[in-house]
Amino acid sequence: MMVGTYMDRRCVYYKKPLLESGTLGTKGNVQVVLPNVTESYSSSQDPPEKSIPICTLKNFPNAIEHTLQWARDSFEGLFCQPGQNANQFLTDPKFVERTAKQQGVQPIETLLSVKRALVDGRPGSFEDCVVWARKEFEDQFTNQIKQLLFNFPADSVTSSGHPFWSGPKRCPQPSKFSVDESMHMDYIVAASNLRAECYGIKGTRDRDVIKRVIEAVRVPEFVPKSGVRIATTDAEAEAMGSQSDTDLSELRKSLPDPKSFGGFRMVAIDFEKDDDTNFHMDYIVAASNLRASNYGIAPADRHKSKLVAGKIIPAIATTTSLIVGLVCLEFYKIVNGTQNIEVYKNGFINLALPFFGFSEPIAAPKQKYLDKEFTLWDRFEVEAIRDGREMTVKDLIDYFQKEHRLEVTMLSQGVTLLFSFFMGADKKKDRLAMPVTQAVETVSKRKIPSYVRALVLELCCNDPDGEDVEVPYVKYTIKH
Repeated sequence: MMVGTYMDRRCVYYKKPLLESGTLGTKGNVQVVLPNVTESYSSSQDPPEKSIPICTLKNFPNAIEHTLQWARDSFEGLFCQPGQNANQFLTDPKFVERTAKQQGVQPIETLLSVKRALVDGRPGSFEDCVVWARKEFEDQFTNQIKQLLFNFPADSVTSSGHPFWSGPKRCPQPSKFSVDESMHMDYIVAASNLRAECYGIKGTRDRDVIKRVIEAVRVPEFVPKSGVRIATTDAEAEAMGSQSDTDLSELRKSLPDPKSFGGFRMVAIDFEKDDDTNFHMDYIVAASNLRASNYGIAPADRHKSKLVAGKIIPAIATTTSLIVGLVCLEFYKIVNGTQNIEVYKNGFINLALPFFGFSEPIAAPKQKYLDKEFTLWDRFEVEAIRDGREMTVKDLIDYFQKEHRLEVTMLSQGVTLLFSFFMGADKKKDRLAMPVTQAVETVSKRKIPSYVRALVLELCCNDPDGEDVEVPYVKYTIKH
């Protein structure tokens, strides 16, 4: 999606046609983007993908897809996000202050993650990582299930008298850890090695070594607690997610000085499904199948787990060849120089139904300022050099007043505000006298790269009646 949006922006800027296409299993589409004629690829967006309800993932999975998504979320929460948060804490002096300004319980969750990663749970050896993995197993696949069954026993009923564990809700069973169970050991080996990688500790695949460490671990017996709330709906999950008993100010005081860690940095592990030696898919498969075992869901092999966790939909040669053929048909029309929008066709197909649908591309929406119409393809073209020197900010503002009858109230380049009507008098005077490129470099505190030929400037303008008007952007050419 990001690549497609970037290509679309480039095609709009350089006024080049774009034939956007894609396939998804048996589905496929072709979109024609024609300069000055059609809307762009970014003008419309696909509907968001359906997400699995939070309460289903956390407490009531009923399909292997649910446990695989839970395992992916667990991977991010254990091996990626803590490292990212800890490294920001260690390198950014304003990280804690900025985090504390976030909404809800996000500041507490982030700072607790930092404290656990750097203070409470920081391992000193690989043996510590194995102990952590063993306790994590107990928490995820035994204790949490026991607590769930304590809150909602197998024979519990709803307020309407129906069995609570019915329909999509499967009654779970806690797991009892055993070093003789290969799936249990798969989880410990993968989790302990990933934990070690986060802290730059050398791991091992030797199961005998890991077993010896596990046998020495004393796991305290879990006793379910009264008063623990478990969400049964997404609304409850969201409400509970906005509450915390932790005091933010006390939490901030408990964090050590980042300088006390010297040059230590954690490794935030990015999930990579295609490397079979990095323990990523080992963890996903083991965690997912262990959770599936809790809920009586049929497990998935490594191949299926990789397809679901990596969100892979196999490409079908028939769909691809058909879409390429449709792209070529539209390409012939572009090469022929046709500008009539009625000649072009966007295509939508699904070979499984089968369905073949074609429609005219949507025309570029028109906007208007004063008596002039414009679309997303239009812009103001301004040459920087006039009469042997570059335009100043004042020259540029005067140009729009004289040539287009527009009063510029704000001028920006990207996120850099070059001029605004509410600036202080002295600052405004200095800024108006600067050449535009100098203003950009002064405010952004960065040199304009030598390869840049033009700047994109954004305007806020008033018409002669003092009303705000939408106008195109400015292509400010600084070299040819």
